[in-house]
Formats: sequence, C-alpha cells, structure tokens
Amino acid sequence: MQKVTTFLWFDDNQAEEAADHYISVIGGDSRVLEVTRWTEAGPGEAGSVMTVRFQLDGTEYIAFNGGPAGFSFDESVSLSVDCASQEEADELWDRLTADGGQESQCGWLKDRFGVSWQIIPPGLGGALTDPDPEKAARAMKAMLGMKRLDIEALRNA
Repeated sequence: MQKVTTFLWFDDNQAEEAADHYISVIGGDSRVLEVTRWTEAGPGEAGSVMTVRFQLDGTEYIAFNGGPAGFSFDESVSLSVDCASQEEADELWDRLTADGGQESQCGWLKDRFGVSWQIIPPGLGGALTDPDPEKAARAMKAMLGMKRLDIEALRNA
C-alpha cells in the first residue's frame, strides 16, 4: 500500500461510477481494489457505497460518497497524465471530455464529475525548455493558445 493516497469526495453518490470510468479510460494496471459500504450507523444509506479504493496504472486513489456537503473540485488540484504518444493523449482527452466534460486551456480539462486533469503529450517539457530561448518562447506562446495540446504544433512553433 502506498503511503500517500489522493482522496476524492463526491457529493452525488458518484464514487463507484467515477472509479469505473477512470479505470476504463486509463487502462493498464487499473482496477478496483476495495469497496466499502455505509452501515446503519450512517450517515449514508445503509448498504450504499461509502468508498471505492482503486488504482490507475498502479497508483491508488480513494473515491468517497461524502454526501451533499457543498464541496466541489476545482483546478487547484488536478490529475496529470504523461502520455506515451499524441494518439494516447488525444484518446484520453476525448474520453475524459465526453458526456459533459469541459475543455480548458494548456492541456487541462474537467471530466464529467468535475475532476481536473492535465493531459501531457510526450516532448512537452523539451519544447518548453528548448536551449534556444526564442524556440522555447514560441512553444510557450503556442501552448497558451491551445486547449488540447498538439506536440507537433508546439515543436513547429
């Protein structure tokens, strides 16, 4: 078990649905590890899902049906995915923005549950830190104008 785990609070009993969605999107070593249920002690309905402990490509997370406490996700915390190819980045982008997700800028998006993600194509760091400061500046300017990141366009900037 890892020492530090990201804990996601869902207001609308979406923990299990969200975990299943993320597992299907990320694939690889991703799976549900454990589901716990509320007991008669509450506050959730007895027998309903309280937490889902799951892993995405080997990293553990916990999704919690905390009830309507008025908490919401925002961009100050996001899940960042380093992709092996532009095709993988595009596929993840499409799947995470589907069914109510929202595109943001610079490779950021919110999925249908409101969780923020950064989808990073390979080579982004190299383009933004090119030893030629003018190339790096052009890549940064190009990135700032993008929603979904296109590594080829950044390299050509």
